[in-house]
Amino acid sequence: MKIKEISPLEDDFTEVLERIALKPKTLYYRGKMPKNMVLGENGGGETNGRSGGLSERRRRPPTVAIVGTRRNTRYGEEVAYRAAYECAKMGAVVVSGLAYGIDSIAHRGALDAGGITVAVLGTPISRIYPRGHEQLGEEIIAKGGAIISEHGPNEEQGKIDMMKTFLERNRIISGLSDVVLVVEAAERSGSLNTAMHAIEQGRELFAVPGNIDRVMSVGCNQLLASSALVYTKPQDLIDKLFPGERAKGVKRRRKFVGGSPDEKMVMKSLREGIYDGDEIIKKTGMGVQDYSRAVTMLEIRGVIRAIGGNCWVVTEEWE
Repeated sequence: MKIKEISPLEDDFTEVLERIALKPKTLYYRGKMPKNMVLGENGGGETNGRSGGLSERRRRPPTVAIVGTRRNTRYGEEVAYRAAYECAKMGAVVVSGLAYGIDSIAHRGALDAGGITVAVLGTPISRIYPRGHEQLGEEIIAKGGAIISEHGPNEEQGKIDMMKTFLERNRIISGLSDVVLVVEAAERSGSLNTAMHAIEQGRELFAVPGNIDRVMSVGCNQLLASSALVYTKPQDLIDKLFPGERAKGVKRRRKFVGGSPDEKMVMKSLREGIYDGDEIIKKTGMGVQDYSRAVTMLEIRGVIRAIGGNCWVVTEEWE
């Protein structure tokens, strides 16, 4: 597919980058840039597109960046996928970096929801990195999204300091977004660099709380201790991206208050971010049979579901 070269000001979606520090002079992209949403004369009836009558008003599509570690846990996978899926289903653009782990999961969630996602590379636009994500990159383009880089096709890969360029592209990921979500991050994760750019750029920053004993939760917990908002469910992002609107087709979640004492202990652990069955047993002190009976009953009632490896999450219908 043809590679296009523009300045940020030449496109509605990227012109927001003109207001960030170290703004890119030139961008290269493949695919289609997200189009402004057209609002009717009375502000309703949103559709995608840039053309219309004189009475139409337009706005940039709400955009969320979802980033995190390359070595995610099942918990991180579940959280990132759901966040991307629900935001994309509402019409938000999902931005990430096409890396292994949380980035690729976020892109996949948006694609599965039939939404638009944009990948920002730290490599020349002519070369997708990692190579294992070339197919994912092509799918992003085929389904109406874009791959963006500030490095042109003629730049030689071997002459690029990838450590430097991957950090530099983080300012573009956050700069394109209205809201940034960090899902899982170690103490020295590159995702924390994206978070710092988000703070400097005045973007809304969310972080996912995690087990204090896990390496991949340290970075997020540090963000929460300083300036980030606590992420608990997709609606947290949707409320920021679409003020005053409810998620289309999303039912109001039911609060779990009943059940046996063992079921309540399991639910309490899940709400606290403990998803591994062995850890739940250790924390609560319940017997293996009591634990098995509790999770079986909760699963039958549709309150929780397995995500593999004796790990569980609360389903979307319940909280």
